[in-house]
Amino acid sequence: MRFALSNLACASALGRTNDEVLANMRRGVSPLAPLSGDIPGRTVLFGSVPGDLPAIDDPEYDFRSCRLLLHAVRNGGGAFESLVSRCGRDRVAIVLGASNTGIHEAQAHVDSWLDTGAKPPQMRFSMIELGTPAEYLAHLLGVTGPAYVVSTACSSGTKAFSAARRLIEAGHADAAIVGGVDGRCRFALNGFHALGALSDGLCRPLSPDRDGINLGEGVALFTMVPEHAVAKGDSPHVFLAGVGESSDAWHPTAPDPEGRGAEAAMRAALSDAALSPSDIAYVNLHGTGTLANDEMEMKALRRVFGETFTAFESTKPLTGHCLGAAGAVEAAICWLKLAAGDVSGPALSNSFAFGGSNATLILDAH
Repeated sequence: MRFALSNLACASALGRTNDEVLANMRRGVSPLAPLSGDIPGRTVLFGSVPGDLPAIDDPEYDFRSCRLLLHAVRNGGGAFESLVSRCGRDRVAIVLGASNTGIHEAQAHVDSWLDTGAKPPQMRFSMIELGTPAEYLAHLLGVTGPAYVVSTACSSGTKAFSAARRLIEAGHADAAIVGGVDGRCRFALNGFHALGALSDGLCRPLSPDRDGINLGEGVALFTMVPEHAVAKGDSPHVFLAGVGESSDAWHPTAPDPEGRGAEAAMRAALSDAALSPSDIAYVNLHGTGTLANDEMEMKALRRVFGETFTAFESTKPLTGHCLGAAGAVEAAICWLKLAAGDVSGPALSNSFAFGGSNATLILDAH
């Protein structure tokens, strides 16, 4: 059974809409901007979604990740509401990749609480619960089917697709809203700073002088339905051709230096899609810009694709590393390239996470 991914709504540092993201990606000029104040004594480049986000009155969901979701739904032109109406509230699943939830806002509230001794009225501990973004999206759209968050660090947004597919295949849902979201988070920035993983400038994946990552934020939502259930008007159609996952459990933060888990994920995705490496027209690398990640990913790519690669790139200098949303944001980039005809064949997208959680997607427009 093939699954159609339609009705994309995405936003990242590249833009607030699909059209802006595609146009700015084609320009290839990084929109990452200096961010000060989150890391004591340090300014870093960060990929912020430009402009203001819609407000949310309910303090339970009043944090940036939920505002990014609301922005995406409003940009979806009614497609997500239409899916729920067509399939039924109880037959639509919601599966998101995320890692930060509302930790940034909750930390600010806790700091205020410690400073003043008075609990801020807007403070909600649900802000730091991993499932809250999916709960909010279900609340927003009136969905009563399965709704949850996959949180496996940087592979979360990719693994959400395989999880949503399994729900439909198992009969728990007829369709899914799938993707990922993560907003700016001071806690995450300081964590990567403590690891010595942040670049001093713009990240340079695969460059000999690469020195680390830039972080970013973003959201990408798709509708997912079996190919036979695609509704008239749901276009353009890009298909989820294959998914591969592996868990090498090499180290809490360092990748297997030989990239064996990354290789296994790519080979599993190719097998799932019934494709050979030579069929792939484009690879969106995990490509963080750290010494260890890029080295192991290239070793794995050489073993899978040989020495003559297809077109490949890392788009993280254009978006920043969107953490739990990265896989979904990069799947959106593949989707946009396929839908616009910028890529003429299947596109493969890699996500490799802390703890050895690896995932690969293959999307195709045919």
